[in-house]
Amino acid sequence: MSARRPARRKLVLHLDLNNTLAALDSATGQGPGAALNGFLCGAAWGAPGPAGEWQWLSDSPSLLPPCPGAVNFYSQYGRDATFTDTAVGRPFRSLHAQHLQLLEWQGQPHDVFSVQGERAKHYHFILPSFFHLLEALHREGRHFAVVFRTFGTDLPRVLHAVHCALEGQHPQFPALRDLTLPVELTAGRIRCSQREVVLSRGPERVSTRDDGRKLYSYFSSLQGLGGFQDHFEWWARNQFSSRGGKPLWIDPHDSSVHHICIDDNIRLNDSDTIVYPQVLSGRGGSCARPAPTSELYDVCLVQTNLLEAIADESYFLRCVRRCEENYERYLASAEPAV
Repeated sequence: MSARRPARRKLVLHLDLNNTLAALDSATGQGPGAALNGFLCGAAWGAPGPAGEWQWLSDSPSLLPPCPGAVNFYSQYGRDATFTDTAVGRPFRSLHAQHLQLLEWQGQPHDVFSVQGERAKHYHFILPSFFHLLEALHREGRHFAVVFRTFGTDLPRVLHAVHCALEGQHPQFPALRDLTLPVELTAGRIRCSQREVVLSRGPERVSTRDDGRKLYSYFSSLQGLGGFQDHFEWWARNQFSSRGGKPLWIDPHDSSVHHICIDDNIRLNDSDTIVYPQVLSGRGGSCARPAPTSELYDVCLVQTNLLEAIADESYFLRCVRRCEENYERYLASAEPAV
């Protein structure tokens, strides 16, 4: 009989930055308040009424539609940085204020770990729940690596902040100095084309042209923390669909590693999502098939709930544990019949 407890594989966590680890968007210059409003636009569900007026179908934000026929506000009107200050967004104003308050930096502002936002207040640059995740995985003796994946330009700042935190400089997480995790401060980049995916970082260069498994093996072998800027132009060229998204390789035949990607723009609609998952076929094989997001949702792909990531210090740990439990079932269902 197989054990109920998920196998303790090495974890490779591919983590988005904006609206996942940080409640801001440096690309647009938005602070935490505007970033929260942007998230709420995609998590608030309603439908046009008989006369075309917008009607809310739920007053509780959620990642998935609460009922048939519900569409999120973002899909109809786009992101509004002032959403909860408008008449239509008023039902979510108190929720916005509550989570913005939870994000506030306590005490003297810090050059590395806090960021100035709206109304000259200071907020956490990186969500505390991320540092709790590092502490928890360390306590559990887990073997893991963290790969920051972003289309933006904030990687150097995030890598520097995490490096400082692991040196014990974060006033709220001094115990992080006990983690012997190297941080690669050089930001890499990933560029995609019809022929290949090329990863480069410093002198390193890895391509899928001759062997589709090479990038899977590269990511699986990473140690500590580092990051890569993904190819936004390629995503845009592919109409912001899965096909142009951040590439992620999964090997159900590899019992030693579990890759998990957490990103607020992961969606079940493959024509409007940000990760391109590819499942390697055959033990040790280099061929991969594109997988629909639904196949790997909460297995290897997690859509960030920014409100929970702010309010619950165990949020990212819960995401990882849920994926590990579901991965066991996924692998069991993928096993060929004997």
